[in-house]
Order: sequence, then structure tokens, then C-alpha cells
Amino acid sequence: MTTLFRKIVDERELKDPRVFLRRFAEQARLLAERDGDARLATLEPAESTVEAWYYGQRRPHRDARRVLVAWFGHTIDALWAPAPESAVMSRGAVLDCEAGDLHEMRRSASMAARRARDFAMGADQGHLGDETLGYLQDEVRRIAEEYPRKPLPTIFDDLVVAQSDAFRLIEGGRARPSQLRQLHVLAALLSWHMAKACHDLGDPVSAMMHARAAGVSAEQAEHPALGALVDGLKSLVSYWSGRGADALFYARKGAEAHPEVRGTVSVWLPGLEGRAAALLGDGTTAAAAMEHAARQRDVVEPDDLDELGGLLTFPVEKELYYRVETEVLLGHEVRGASTGADAERAVAVFSDRSAPYWAFGDEAGARCNLAVIRLLDGELEGAADALRPVLDLPPAQRNRGIVVSAQRVQRALAHSPTRTTVLAGELREEIADFSPSSPPHALPR
Repeated sequence: MTTLFRKIVDERELKDPRVFLRRFAEQARLLAERDGDARLATLEPAESTVEAWYYGQRRPHRDARRVLVAWFGHTIDALWAPAPESAVMSRGAVLDCEAGDLHEMRRSASMAARRARDFAMGADQGHLGDETLGYLQDEVRRIAEEYPRKPLPTIFDDLVVAQSDAFRLIEGGRARPSQLRQLHVLAALLSWHMAKACHDLGDPVSAMMHARAAGVSAEQAEHPALGALVDGLKSLVSYWSGRGADALFYARKGAEAHPEVRGTVSVWLPGLEGRAAALLGDGTTAAAAMEHAARQRDVVEPDDLDELGGLLTFPVEKELYYRVETEVLLGHEVRGASTGADAERAVAVFSDRSAPYWAFGDEAGARCNLAVIRLLDGELEGAADALRPVLDLPPAQRNRGIVVSAQRVQRALAHSPTRTTVLAGELREEIADFSPSSPPHALPR
């Protein structure tokens, strides 16, 4: 659907978010002067928010809505309604038609690729060919790359099929010993991602079942780093489920059982330990664990999991995010002097969607941590600004971790000195709508 907002943006050549934001800032300053509302002068939506407005994925909220209405001279409902047919440019109509054709061709190409894969896998009668393994390896690499960057519904079906293929090939008895080890590595990676998917869907029981299957395959493959990665995931699932003692146990188990591991999973495990200890209120253990993570970073030797990337690697940017979250969990009275600056930096680094380490879940978590810190410092408007891109996430991206992070902001809001203000009430309502008591909405559909 082409909204009137999108049509106006196209006509005025404002599609580039950087250009749009410059003009938006001008209009916000003018409106601030007209209405005597100084807050508007510093209003600055994120580029990702502007893109979401353009593609009709979300509507603006509160102050941004006021600026757009004053700027374009239409109500917000009119701006987000379909553009009148007679008003749509002929060039735009041609482009929409071409886009539709391109989408259909891509869909057909994807179906053809699946059929080719099925043919190749079925053609290897009596033995397992290299092309069959190649298909599965390509799928694992793609899923690992896309998982942290795309909504779960866009890759869930492919993940289910790939995991089933791996199990079928292992159980089929056609693989040579060297191939069998490769298959177990692939099955472990796919089961690991399936466990993460179940966790994101709010189903920790199924997540643990898949994690245990991943552990079996990691053991069969004799791959210590994979074993450590599985324990790390068990810790993560336990942490977001509020089971701090279990999270602490699995993080320590992964490190103790696999001391020879030198990839970034060796940094992730003490990072997980630090967060788990903070969840339990154990500041001494949390601090020691984060110091251990920093020491491990100095001796990291990237391995095959780091080469795959995605959630299988633990970059220094994510270590920063974990460190901030650990201090946020421990509370205002034990927070370090640099925590606020570190939280700002974590949001800044995870706002760069072009970065190889970017993940929408990490950006959301970093923003929620910053919002909590600002609330504890009585900076309600700053907290609302930090949280806005999180609340604007579409339902398919509101996974378990993001929902729990938003609920932490809601709890901080209840204890903030600004909790009785109108803005606090609005923010409280938005968080309640964003994170209902039922499981998150990131369901395949």
C-alpha cells in the first residue's frame, strides 16, 4: 500500500532518511517556536523509524505526529491512509507494478531452488553426495547470518526444514564417518537456532529440548566449542525466564567443561555468568565474571563458529551491552560512574544497522538498559526517547528477550521520581500494550 505520507515524501524527494531528518529538524524547530514547546526543538527520530514510517510499518507517536501534521498539512489518519488513486504518480504506478513482478519472480525462484534441493537430496541413493552436504551447509550459513537481523517468521519454516533434513540424513545410514561428523555439526547448529527460536517465541520448555538435542550432536561431533555454545544458550534461556540460579549453573558448566575453547564463546560464557549473578543480586560474583570476560577477550582465537557469525559469535560490542545490563540489574546504588556513558555508547554502536554485529534484539536490549538508567536518574523524556524505537518494533520482532527488557523499563518507571506525570502514564500504557502477559507475537504466520 502506498500511503499519502509515502507519496508526499517521494514527490518532495525526501526518501533518503538523512535528507528527511534534516527537514524534519527544521520543521520541529519552527513548531517549537510557534507553540512555545522547547522539547520539540530537539526531537530526532531514528533513521530506522523514518524508514518504518515510509513503508507503512508503524505510525509516529506523540510529538513526531504533531510535527508531521504541521509540516504536511494533513491529519495523521489521512497521511497513513492509502494515497488517492488519481493522486499517485504514473511513474510510481509503474514502479509498483515492476516491484510486484519482481516479488513474484523472486518467490518463483525460491520455490524452484527448494525443488532443486529436494531433487539433489533424493538423487543420492545409497550414499550421501557432496552436493547434499553442500545444500545443508549453505542453509546453515544463511540462517546463522539472517537470524539476528530478520523477523523470525521470515526464516522459521526454512529452519524447521533444514533441521529435519539434518536429522533424516543422520538417521538414513548413508553417510560415511567423515560426513557423519559434519552432519552432526550441522544438526547441532540447526538445533541450537531452533532452541533460540522457541525461546524467542516464549516457549522455554521446547527451547531446552532443542538445546539438549544440539548438545547430543555436539558431543557426537566431538566439537568442544559447540558444546560450550549449547551450555551458553541454556544459560541464556534460563536468564530470560527469570531462573538466575540455572543461568549461573549453565554458564559455569560451559566454561568448566570446555576449558580448551578459545573462540569468542569463551568470552560469552563469563558474560552470561555476570548477568545471571546480577539477576540474583550477587554483585561480587557479577563483577568477577565480567572481569574474567575481559581477560578472555585478550586471548581470543576466532574459531569456525566465529567465522559463521550471527549469534554464534560474541563481539566486543555485545560484551559492552552485557556489562551495562549487569550493572543495571544490580541497581542504582552499585552502578559505576561510567555506566551511563557506556549505555549511551552501546545504543550508538547497535544503532548502525550496516555493522556486521548488528542484531535488532541487541539494539532493543541496549535501548531498554539506557531507558532504565535515565529513569533512575529522573530523566523521563530521555528514557522515552531511548525506548521509542523499541516500542515501534512490529509484533514479529517482539521476542521474549525484548518483551522482558521492556517490562524492566516498566518496573523502573513505577519507582521513578517522575512516575506521576502525564508522560509517565502514556509510556506505562504503551509498554503494557507492547508486552502483554500472553506469549510474544513473534509467531510464524
